Amino acid sequence: MSMRHKVQVRGGAAVAVAAVLALTLAGCGGSDDKPSGAQSSSAPKPAGGVSQQPSAGNQSSAPPAVIATAAGEDGVVLEVNEAKRDGGGFLTVSGQLKNTSDKDFSHTTAWRGNELTSSGESVAGATLVDKAGKKRYYVLRDTEGRCLCTTGVNSIGAGKSMPFFVQFPAPPTNTAEVEFNLPTFATATIKISG
Repeated sequence: MSMRHKVQVRGGAAVAVAAVLALTLAGCGGSDDKPSGAQSSSAPKPAGGVSQQPSAGNQSSAPPAVIATAAGEDGVVLEVNEAKRDGGGFLTVSGQLKNTSDKDFSHTTAWRGNELTSSGESVAGATLVDKAGKKRYYVLRDTEGRCLCTTGVNSIGAGKSMPFFVQFPAPPTNTAEVEFNLPTFATATIKISG
């Protein structure tokens, strides 16, 4: 095989990779239209350009399956609906924060963990623990230091729920189960999909 033929093959591969990346990025775009019922009326608006929840791949009207539950203070319950590996080496945990009491809940400051100003009121204090791999994972950050998680979490009305998501570095592919913790809630053991 001549050197010229090798260069043409490599150039063709680069064009193919560029085309795949362009299609992938185009698929990440989209409209700002939200499916009806995606957030409760008491859910806060995104702050700092960070979305409130990851893109929903399943638009069905059936409630999502609950894979783990953890009790918090004052009747607030954390329900995890999914812990899914993403193609870019991330693990996205998503679910609902439900206020089962008859009083509004506004003690959300502890949920942000050691977060001072970058993400404001958020669920940035969440962690994952891979007990088998003996490793703790913290919430990912963007280039400006904001968490890749739900932000603007100020309160949850009585009897209301609020969707949340948190992105972490993905544990090794042989890790199938991790412990999820959000300050003030009990630890929840969750199975990873994807």
